[in-house]
Amino acid sequence: MKAVVQRVAHAAVNVDGNTVGSIDRGLLVFLGVGQEDTQECAERLAAKIAKLRIFSDENDKINLSVCDVNGSVLVVSQFTLYADCRKGNRPNFMNAGKPELAERLYKYFSDECRKYVDKVENGVFGADMKVELLNDGPFTVVLEDI
Repeated sequence: MKAVVQRVAHAAVNVDGNTVGSIDRGLLVFLGVGQEDTQECAERLAAKIAKLRIFSDENDKINLSVCDVNGSVLVVSQFTLYADCRKGNRPNFMNAGKPELAERLYKYFSDECRKYVDKVENGVFGADMKVELLNDGPFTVVLEDI
């Protein structure tokens, strides 16, 4: 699994002009599922993201997790994280998980996040989504093979 994690002041995802998920302070997670990924991968990644210390404490030190600040998580599926651009100019997505596997693990990952964070919102798997965000920092972390 691959995740691009952004610390946000707020974020929302829209499908066909309708907001399907939105959060205030927290983490926007773009999640890609690979062919070899399993539920155990989703469990490890959800735990890592929940405990990732990327929020400032009272001394302005990056020392708190999304759980510590009572933040929220917005998870958006993004198979394009598995783009292979080494040959030519057209990305190859052969390493992305098949839709059935990817959707199942995307939902499982979101459920795992709910074990740590009270508010977890989602985009719509496979939909054309418009994502709006106010990146806080900016602070972006790329995680894979956790």
